[in-house]
Amino acid sequence: MGMRKARPFVNGVWIDDDREPIPVLGPYKNEQVGVQVTANKAEVDQALAAAGSNKKQIAALSQAFRAKVLYRAAALLEERREEFANLIAKEVGKALKNTRDEVARSIETLQLSAEEAKRLFGETIPGGASERGASSMALTFRVPVGVVAAITPFNAPLNLICHKIGPSFAAGNVTILKPAPQAPLIAAALVELLLEAGMPTQAIHMILGEKEIGEQLVQDDRVNLVSFTGGVPGGRQISKTAGMKKVLLELGGNAGTIVHKDANVERAAAICAKTAFSNSGQSCISVQRIYVHEQILKTFVAELKERTAVLIVGNPEEERTDVGCVVNRQTAERIRNWIDEAVAEGAELIHGGNANGASIEPVILLRPKKQSKVVCQEVFGPVVSVLPYHDLDGAIKEVNESEFGLQAGIFSNSLEVIRKAAKELEVGGVVVNGSSNFRLDHWPYGGIKNSGIGREGPRFAAEEMTEMKMVVLQDLL
Repeated sequence: MGMRKARPFVNGVWIDDDREPIPVLGPYKNEQVGVQVTANKAEVDQALAAAGSNKKQIAALSQAFRAKVLYRAAALLEERREEFANLIAKEVGKALKNTRDEVARSIETLQLSAEEAKRLFGETIPGGASERGASSMALTFRVPVGVVAAITPFNAPLNLICHKIGPSFAAGNVTILKPAPQAPLIAAALVELLLEAGMPTQAIHMILGEKEIGEQLVQDDRVNLVSFTGGVPGGRQISKTAGMKKVLLELGGNAGTIVHKDANVERAAAICAKTAFSNSGQSCISVQRIYVHEQILKTFVAELKERTAVLIVGNPEEERTDVGCVVNRQTAERIRNWIDEAVAEGAELIHGGNANGASIEPVILLRPKKQSKVVCQEVFGPVVSVLPYHDLDGAIKEVNESEFGLQAGIFSNSLEVIRKAAKELEVGGVVVNGSSNFRLDHWPYGGIKNSGIGREGPRFAAEEMTEMKMVVLQDLL
């Protein structure tokens, strides 16, 4: 694969003038894998103006046409699975095993979005429920919000774009995409594919740049909805500056998983090892805190260590690699500092911690202090903390003592334990006999507290990206 170039796409034109392109560095070798041309404020304004003037035209496209385009995009992505999987591995250091899974999920997300284009249903509501409405009826239907600003992160640079553009186009909106500055190449490749699939040039714009470009989008009144996936500081800033527009925020987490004394310990350890360290722990629902009943603690830790020790850390572009690297060397250094700090405060390092550039060997910490950063903040790296508990109430209380509330897991064979955890865990989703890090793309995904606002998943995002309109019929029946 030759050197790639990512350029802004504004009002049907790929912008590529004489300005100096910025190198895109792959994190594993810290070598250049491509270049990007960033947008300026005038080009962002052009995208906003074009989106505003074309939103009625895109809204008028038939639902069948929108579905056809998205199905075609899914088919094209199916044909180019390996190309996209290799590009993600090269650009963000995600192991090829994981990038292939991401491409497969992205194909499914586009297919699901195509199906939702046909399911923007309304309902009829009889007026006779009120004494004043005996001869009336209300009809509701969904209409596009208009212009969607989609701001995406680096950790799932293909699928999370599909989760925004897919439902947005299915709902009849114009999308202005602002991908992560660490992952412009995969975003540009997807936009090219969408255009090839027949998506009208008026329906999609892409701007490249740092956070000030995103801020210009968020503040502008021509944007009707902001869909953002990223960190809590970014989400807070968007909430403050968005004004009177819809905001969907999928933010961070320090997800907890409970392993109760009646659980299948081998299975729980195997799943926790797999879902804690896939994508080097760079997932909002990655297993970060594992609360283990004291009666099975020794067995669980031994199983977890055994399962973790066989994971191969290495070049993300090699078939054998299980764990690639984090997004850059600065992030790796920050994670190493957090590990050292936890150990200095009394945590026992059970496994791992060796670092080389942006690569970190998976880390298991036992009994870190509850106030340690590895427990109470989002690590976003290959680090898990094992914390013993005596009773279920205490474990649930500790999981809930977090600013985040995205997803949690509970391993148990007791219906009463499962019922209690499902009811009392303060999160957007509870995974039973699985870890926090399990998501299917057609399910509602999102959290509470500082983990965000709204839900993703094509059906749910498409509903968020539309407005309900009501028509009242009087004296016609």
